[in-house]
Amino acid sequence: MRYLALIVIGIILLVLVETYFIKKVKKAVKRIFPEIFEKTIKTGKIILLIIVNIYPAFLTINWLYADIINSAAYVPQNWFFDYFIIYPFWFLILLFVQCDLFFLIVDLIKLISFLLWKNRKEKIRSIEAKVILVLTFIFIIYVPARIIYDYNRISIRIVEFKKKDLPDALNNFKIALISDLQADRYTDKKRLGNYISKVNSTHPDLVLMGGDVITSTPDYINEAADYIGMIKSKYGIYSCVGDHDNWAYRHDYKRSLTEVEDALQKKNVEMLDDTEKKIYVGNTKIGVTFITNTYVSQVPLNTLDNLTSDLDSVDLKILLVHQPRKFVVAEGVKKKYDLILAGHTHGGQVTFLFPFINLTPTLIETPYVRGDFHFGNTLLIVTRGLGMSLAPVRYNSTPVITLIVLEKK
Repeated sequence: MRYLALIVIGIILLVLVETYFIKKVKKAVKRIFPEIFEKTIKTGKIILLIIVNIYPAFLTINWLYADIINSAAYVPQNWFFDYFIIYPFWFLILLFVQCDLFFLIVDLIKLISFLLWKNRKEKIRSIEAKVILVLTFIFIIYVPARIIYDYNRISIRIVEFKKKDLPDALNNFKIALISDLQADRYTDKKRLGNYISKVNSTHPDLVLMGGDVITSTPDYINEAADYIGMIKSKYGIYSCVGDHDNWAYRHDYKRSLTEVEDALQKKNVEMLDDTEKKIYVGNTKIGVTFITNTYVSQVPLNTLDNLTSDLDSVDLKILLVHQPRKFVVAEGVKKKYDLILAGHTHGGQVTFLFPFINLTPTLIETPYVRGDFHFGNTLLIVTRGLGMSLAPVRYNSTPVITLIVLEKK
């Protein structure tokens, strides 16, 4: 029943998005290009609707059938299905939503203009039609260009963290925060290799990972571990548990996580679950608390009480967690951690341009989507990571490696 409700909601939203876009563009075309035949417009509309709806229709039938027989839904994994079904759908749906957001602004301006200039409605409608077509043309170019850019580009973001009583041994100490590699057929060897090369180019002293080594299926566990094992870090590589690390085998979370942890361990990478670890740098100590907060296992509120009792003597306190949920961040601030580090959000993997704010569905889950958030002496950093989930694209969310440089105030 839960899946059925989600499917119904998804269909309703899809219909609304499609209807609004097509209605606005169709009216604009008819006003600016009246010589175009109605039959031509109708044919174009039908072709567009077929392209954008064939993938949702396939998924709906597939999911319902899988739910009936209590099995996993099957999605073909080949280049034809990707380039002729999946990618056209995501391009068009992103185009529709992105345009619709600006069309709403245009409609609002038109409504105000009608109230101010009641005798110039035809002139206003003509201007509106031109604006609609210009916006559509701009985003037809921008949306695929941005998708391609975000798929191929990896940025390095440097964050300077200053602490008053930081020991000299930790001054200019570099921590690379990475997350959500999510190895799969979209985040392949080439993308993984480029990402790891970029990590090594920062020459980190310590590497901390926010989980999600794979996306799903056990097929990419060893491949992901192999690439992570290529990271060069003087004081080691450590990871907390991510959501997808439980989903190699959808109905066997324990086996999934065990296989991911074992594969990483063979490469001298530790994935730690609700525990703390001291990292010694000369005579100084960095205390890192690894919290497991995922869709599979939510951290109990008293867990931090049990884990922080032995961290009072460390020189730098770090809380590493996959999901930057508000209650976890609040507890971390309360416990006076210097740094709270997280991933999970992909920086709002799909983020739409809008005046004064970037809109992303991730905001429904957490206000901490990407970047830095200051809470007194505590700094929360949410990294955008590399991989993708649900949609095999990123839009306005470039993959990133966050390099934290410690400095003495």
